[in-house]
Amino acid sequence: MDKRPIGVFDSGIGGLTVLREIMEQLPYENVIYFGDTARIPYGSKSEQTVKKFAYQCASFLKSMDVKTIVIACNTASAFAIDYLQERFDIPVIGVIEPGARGAVETTKNGKIGVIGTSGTVGSGAYQAAIMEKNHEAEVIGIPCPLFVPIVEEGWEYSTVAELTAQQYLIELKEHGVDSLVLGCTHYPILRYTIGKVLGEGVHLVNPAFETAKELKEILTAKGMLKEDFTKPKYEYFVSDAPEKFRRLGGNFLKKDIETLSEIAIDSIAVDE
Repeated sequence: MDKRPIGVFDSGIGGLTVLREIMEQLPYENVIYFGDTARIPYGSKSEQTVKKFAYQCASFLKSMDVKTIVIACNTASAFAIDYLQERFDIPVIGVIEPGARGAVETTKNGKIGVIGTSGTVGSGAYQAAIMEKNHEAEVIGIPCPLFVPIVEEGWEYSTVAELTAQQYLIELKEHGVDSLVLGCTHYPILRYTIGKVLGEGVHLVNPAFETAKELKEILTAKGMLKEDFTKPKYEYFVSDAPEKFRRLGGNFLKKDIETLSEIAIDSIAVDE
């Protein structure tokens, strides 16, 4: 048994969808969440910059004695997971491999869609991970940048959201995809609207769910689960705008964010 907390980081609040799945699938685990709200978004930044930011986030979590690190950010998972796995002596998992596996397991016609930020889709990380698992898959990636502000405004069920989804997803409908990866941590909040636009024949793959599932498997295999069934402790840290994070994050988690602190993440030295 290992009572140390799980560390989770994201460029902002979107990673709270991953945290929510961890809370549901691993209800007794302590968790420390860091949102790099001073430097959001990662999706429009270079690979070198994302690696630097991800290293600083992971270093902060490691300093808090976490037992594993979850990269709850698609862009950071795409650009920095190998970089972090080489530099830290605890398990580091991202959201892309679990999401790709979920898509391959659910598709029936081999036509898989991926939606995400420009950085995530442009990196080709999901496409490569899916093709590695199914060489015959046809993967179509579509960047959907307006989905993030729509979610943060709380408009996920609005006419604006539906019209935007219709514009973004028309190509996926024309290609006849039957499995769609929600390749940005904000996008699970839009599941109802995306599903309404695409129809019941398209399975929506939530990498947040798949990541929490993989995390549970890893902790179980390594004998690292917290098994004393005591009430878990959740701590939150941000690099800027804590009150905005508290307000928006509470909507993402459907619960109040209580223990929240602000830290200067940019002061952490970067390993070259």
